[in-house]
Amino acid sequence: MIELSSIFKLVISFILAALLGIEREIHKKPAGLRTHILVAVGTTIFTILSYKYFGALGADPARIASYVLAGIGFIGGGVILKENHRVLGLTTAASLWLTASVGMAVGIGAYDLAATGTILGLLSLLLKNIEKRE
Repeated sequence: MIELSSIFKLVISFILAALLGIEREIHKKPAGLRTHILVAVGTTIFTILSYKYFGALGADPARIASYVLAGIGFIGGGVILKENHRVLGLTTAASLWLTASVGMAVGIGAYDLAATGTILGLLSLLLKNIEKRE
């Protein structure tokens, strides 16, 4: 049986992640459009599975969510570099973390939370133009 609600969630997750990923792609960051989309769609799938299927079997759905976030930490760690006493990639790692949370929110049907998080995340990424660094 085809689950249209699950397909809808995956499409929404794809679109919201693309908004964050495009900004990273434009600025040639190590994790761009495809990575953000894959993270969001993956976390949406894990969230749907954990709540809809594993939760129905009596398993703790929050346990899978915590493991997903731990995995995102490893992915985020892969984009952080230290070069000449500077740490690079923290913002991209944080955007991947946010993207995972957006995917999870979509997975449970909290579209307002996912959309607002995406908009605020995108605005945060755009603040670089006014941020002063030495």
